[in-house]
Amino acid sequence: MMEKISDPQLERITDMVARHLGLHFPRERWPDLRRGIYGAAQESGRQDDLPRYVEELLSPTREQTQVLASHLTVGETYFFRENRSLKAFEKYIVPELIRTRTDKAIRVWSAGCATGEEPYSIAITLGKLTPVLEKWDVQILATDLNSKSLQKASAGIYAEWSFRGVPSWVRSAYFEAIEKDRWAIANTIKRMVSFAQFNLMEDLLPPHSGSATHFDVIFCRNVLMYFTPAGTRKAVRQLYRFLANDGWLIVSPTETSHELFSEFAAVSFGDVTLYRKAAAHPGKTLISPFAASGENGSGLRLFEQSFENSETAMAQFCDSTQLRDGGEAHSANAEELSLLNGQAPALHQAGHHADVPQATGTPPSQTDDSKNNDAQAMLRLARECANEGQLAAALVWCDKAIAADKMAARAYYLRATILQEQGSLSDAVFAFRRTVYVEPQFVLGHFSLGSLALNFGKPRESEKYFENVLLLLAQYEPEDIVPESEGLSAGRLREMIVSSRGDRGLTASAKAWQRAFLCAGEPHAAQGKSR
Repeated sequence: MMEKISDPQLERITDMVARHLGLHFPRERWPDLRRGIYGAAQESGRQDDLPRYVEELLSPTREQTQVLASHLTVGETYFFRENRSLKAFEKYIVPELIRTRTDKAIRVWSAGCATGEEPYSIAITLGKLTPVLEKWDVQILATDLNSKSLQKASAGIYAEWSFRGVPSWVRSAYFEAIEKDRWAIANTIKRMVSFAQFNLMEDLLPPHSGSATHFDVIFCRNVLMYFTPAGTRKAVRQLYRFLANDGWLIVSPTETSHELFSEFAAVSFGDVTLYRKAAAHPGKTLISPFAASGENGSGLRLFEQSFENSETAMAQFCDSTQLRDGGEAHSANAEELSLLNGQAPALHQAGHHADVPQATGTPPSQTDDSKNNDAQAMLRLARECANEGQLAAALVWCDKAIAADKMAARAYYLRATILQEQGSLSDAVFAFRRTVYVEPQFVLGHFSLGSLALNFGKPRESEKYFENVLLLLAQYEPEDIVPESEGLSAGRLREMIVSSRGDRGLTASAKAWQRAFLCAGEPHAAQGKSR
């Protein structure tokens, strides 16, 4: 058994990791840091000489830094994660690049690519435009700190978990089944992406970039949240420097920040905000004329799968004018649920198969099981409407779900999240309280109440709710995914609370994770760390 690393040593290594890698390891995450050091020592064959190895890490070589990084940044993602930003990239940014780039070259960088699902998703998105981009020089660079993640990304072989929420046509069109539960990315897509190890804190230029102002688009999603504040600021300065003039930076919705990206022009594409390296209006949020008008700005016909039937079906449910007016909860009748069930095949074909009940062809009965199924069906429909931006309709379906099942905690939570998005904070507080009343172990319900209390200037009340969250998180391993959080690990949530107590920045994090809930599906059966 290896010797224990002392707290003074861990404190010094924490400073080194922040300086060289930018990663944030407060005292609450020292168990993770200690495990990472042990793993790096074993990989380096230094487990029998741990004291000297730890001392060497205080002034590490590049190789030692890379090995340690591979044990501190074990990440996981999935294809077409946060698809709204990818849609904005496809529908607005790429057509503009095609229209304006006289050199017929597009350069995209996926910074923090983990196991490769993000850059391959970008490649698939661009691959759909092959008839237009046939004579273009399209290059996608994907980088990460973690060499093991890069090895998996370069292999391009994925299991079922990487395809969660992805329409079935994506797998059939761009992957080949090679063995049971394993699929390999098509060579035509794989050739579009090159992988390399890169450290935003230390490396001067991305590999193969040629110049510091090279990239038309940089994706850096779900990366900055793991950095120290100083590391985050340095990374953003680097990304700004690496962008071409008028280039685009795409970050996760959880990482948007007016202060952090003040040098950029924030551009709103409806429900997603991207950042542009533009001299005009830095820091000001602009509304994309293409998003406002529904045009792609180039006259191009985008070569994508057609979901017209299913989208029309979805619109029938998300049109709040076709639903009963008023804020009261209404129970669903047999006709409404029959219509919902009848549209299930179309929604299934569109990739909503996890969110739509199977068609039964029979009206709902009044048994407890049937009522619960009805509530689940309406909650799924509420989530679909919210995902489409139809918040008024989503609220109505939430009310219907609650009327069908008074103990539907997730319906209360979704309702509260929508109300908070709309600015109805007092109503949101009431709905969040109902959430934790009907399900006392609903972690994000307590977290949301604590964040709102902090926003209202009630630190004592917020402390009570955050203590509840920490108590509930004690039941989880650090890498476990918090239910309904769409990828937030228990360790990361614990860190956010402990390191941000008394800091209003926590409220922004809470709102970001609640927005992610609008797009979330059923609670994940598997658990793992999120990139």
